[in-house]
Amino acid sequence: MILEGVRVVDFSQYLAGPVVTRLMAEMGAEIIKVEPGPNGDPTRTLPIMKNGRSGYFVQQSLGKKSICLDFAKPESQAIIEELIKGADIVVENYSKRASEKRGLDYETLKKINPKIIVASVSAFGRNSPYAEKTGYDWIAQAFTGVMHMTGPKDASPHPVGVGIADSNAGVHAFASIGYALYYRERTGKGQYLDISMVDALFHMNEITLQGYCASDGAYEPMRAGAHHPLVCPCGVYKSAEGYMVLLVLQNQWQNLCDAMGRPELATDPRFVDQDSRAANQAELIPLIEQWLQTFDSDAQAWAHMEEFRVPSGPVLNPKDAIDHEYYRGRGAIRTVNDPFVGEMHLPGFPLRFSEQPEYEPGAVPALGEHNAVLLEDVLGYSTERIGELEAAGVLVSGDR
Repeated sequence: MILEGVRVVDFSQYLAGPVVTRLMAEMGAEIIKVEPGPNGDPTRTLPIMKNGRSGYFVQQSLGKKSICLDFAKPESQAIIEELIKGADIVVENYSKRASEKRGLDYETLKKINPKIIVASVSAFGRNSPYAEKTGYDWIAQAFTGVMHMTGPKDASPHPVGVGIADSNAGVHAFASIGYALYYRERTGKGQYLDISMVDALFHMNEITLQGYCASDGAYEPMRAGAHHPLVCPCGVYKSAEGYMVLLVLQNQWQNLCDAMGRPELATDPRFVDQDSRAANQAELIPLIEQWLQTFDSDAQAWAHMEEFRVPSGPVLNPKDAIDHEYYRGRGAIRTVNDPFVGEMHLPGFPLRFSEQPEYEPGAVPALGEHNAVLLEDVLGYSTERIGELEAAGVLVSGDR
């Protein structure tokens, strides 16, 4: 495994931080999830719950080890410092105030371990005028313009229906850690990674920002609903069974006309070039939808368009992926059997490395499940000392 032998002390919770360490676990890193007592990561109780276990927590926690500490007790801080001394990486997504209060700021951690790599994932970043502000996914969507660009043309802004800001920031942090490890291999130096959900999501703006600048303000970024305002066909079309997406640029326009059996549309003055089609899309969209609905199925329509190399695809419900030939064939969906939740289908590992063997996901940890084994095997604590810490309430555990 690419990250075999890399030890990560993970203080993160909810989604953005756990995404980072979930990806690292898939690559063989040892993830020590340090949870605050008495309840641990709040996602342990997020819906949907089954038999006392959260499906949300299962997805983000496969293969991690849990140690749960009462942070109010000084013995907990001593344990944390000992874990950090032997770690390669720390991941945290507390607020700036909370990380400093708990001694998880970089200046404190690098005194404990000068080679440590610390990744902080926050809404507005640590070195920021808004460092003290609290933020979650939808707040980042709103602040970056993503929400402004999403939703029906003549209605209010809409959030994207998945945790795009959290997950996107997690992947950015994951990538940053890889480069920090590479830098440390070359120089022996650790470093601090300040990853902002807002920065990572704002980076996804393309014509929404540069179009405004390049047009000297003539192009006003605004949500357009199901169809792109400047490119047509580019949107969501009613089909025989549901909806399909087409994105046809000038080089593919003739292909679509041929696929539709309407070659004359290619030279129709209303549709002859991109600007004309965008201006006249109210006339073009119904023509395409009427044609799509002549097929017996969306699969048939998609296969026909592929014969003519027309960029297109069906709009799937996430549950459609479970038995879909692409997701199964690609290994992009993973089936796990949790002792409490039962069989679950989860997104698989999105990266492909020729030197990375197939990952067999480990079990989801119960709260503080690895308290004793981590203190004994990693820190060298005696059985007697571990018992004392349990009796004093320093170590916390639970059955889920």
